[in-house]
Amino acid sequence: MTTSRSVYRQFLTYFAPLALQSISQSLTYPLVTMVASRGSGGPLNIAGLAQSMSVMMVLLTLGFGLITTGMVFGKTREGFARCVRINNVIILAIIVVYGILMLPPVSHFLFGTLLGLPSLIEKPATVTFIASLPLTVLFMLRNPYQIVLLNCKATGRAFGATLGRIILTLILSPVFCALNAVGPVWAVVCLTLPVAVEVMISRMLALPFMNRIEQSAERTPDYMEILMFSLTLSVGALFLSISGFMVGAFIARAPNPEHMLPVFYLALGIVNPVAFGAARLQALTLTYYGQSARINRQLIRFVLMAGMVMGFLPLALLLPGLIDWYYITLQNLDPGDLPLVRGTAWMLVLFPLAVALRAYSEGKAAWFKKPVTVLAGQAVFLSVVAVVAFFALNIGLPGNLLGALAIFLANLAAAGIMLFSIRCEQRGNLPVPSMNMEK
Repeated sequence: MTTSRSVYRQFLTYFAPLALQSISQSLTYPLVTMVASRGSGGPLNIAGLAQSMSVMMVLLTLGFGLITTGMVFGKTREGFARCVRINNVIILAIIVVYGILMLPPVSHFLFGTLLGLPSLIEKPATVTFIASLPLTVLFMLRNPYQIVLLNCKATGRAFGATLGRIILTLILSPVFCALNAVGPVWAVVCLTLPVAVEVMISRMLALPFMNRIEQSAERTPDYMEILMFSLTLSVGALFLSISGFMVGAFIARAPNPEHMLPVFYLALGIVNPVAFGAARLQALTLTYYGQSARINRQLIRFVLMAGMVMGFLPLALLLPGLIDWYYITLQNLDPGDLPLVRGTAWMLVLFPLAVALRAYSEGKAAWFKKPVTVLAGQAVFLSVVAVVAFFALNIGLPGNLLGALAIFLANLAAAGIMLFSIRCEQRGNLPVPSMNMEK
């Protein structure tokens, strides 16, 4: 009989490399912000870089559902091959949309009018967005290798590829600064080169598993089934990404945006890596949920514990000495803004826990093959961000606290509606639409 301790050890063995992978790759962003902030625009370059990255992430959401889809349908040779072909088609679609958004009138409307960025932030946002096209393609090329490694429970290898990326970024960032290759464009270059290396390492590590994927006598899902499952999840992820620059747009309209935007994104830049790590609980849930009622209960306990622990990790940078070293020395922040950073960091302390609950809910819904339930939850997420940010703006809440409150409550609301929908459907009280996976 499997003991509780051994089950939690299995969870940790699977999840820890994924969390480390996400945390490590997310930490590349704070590393390159010091390259951006040393340009002529100073900390304003950081806000511009963050906004362009938010738009890039919106485009990447077209393929966000593919890894989860591959974990469901890509376990056979033909199913995996079809996932890869769909991934290639999505890459071409992203390039076309990217090309349109790069046109000067369109990019000005996007960053200057729609997002309402001040001109000093709009310029670095525009140039970094244009420079990020190769980075966007590289992220998509990584998807098939991630699918294989997750399906084969080789999460340690997935982390190994990202570890190579983080080490290279750690080396390049001070080198760029020493060579005076600074500013928003060089920051993007410093991000892109290590990702290219990560893709090559991922392919090398995944290749042995790819060669062992077996044929199956079962009916291979057709392209439309896979595509609709993936796009349904991707549309939901689009809502999450839209919320990123929606929050920025509200903060830009709050008082003192030149201070509040850099402060919020600097604090979020530390919390986000941990939150991205917590989001990998979706893969853990999809892998282990449904094996038994006991494991299901242990899974939700593990999710809660992981979310709580991860929420307090970013507070380490508020310790005396570390806060000055990171925010002032590395990130070139005005010392007078340190109290704003402290308040924002404490406001974000429960954010990873909320992300963990949403990730668990998404994984559970995907396990039940209910992508529309995930879509509904993420639509609620976007709605709650808009509503909370609107009311917070109108009652005069400072921009940095407005953003933290909006994303925390939105994650809780999304998790709640997904779990409620699944529970009601299981009781037969609420018909939740699902994809028709069988003919």
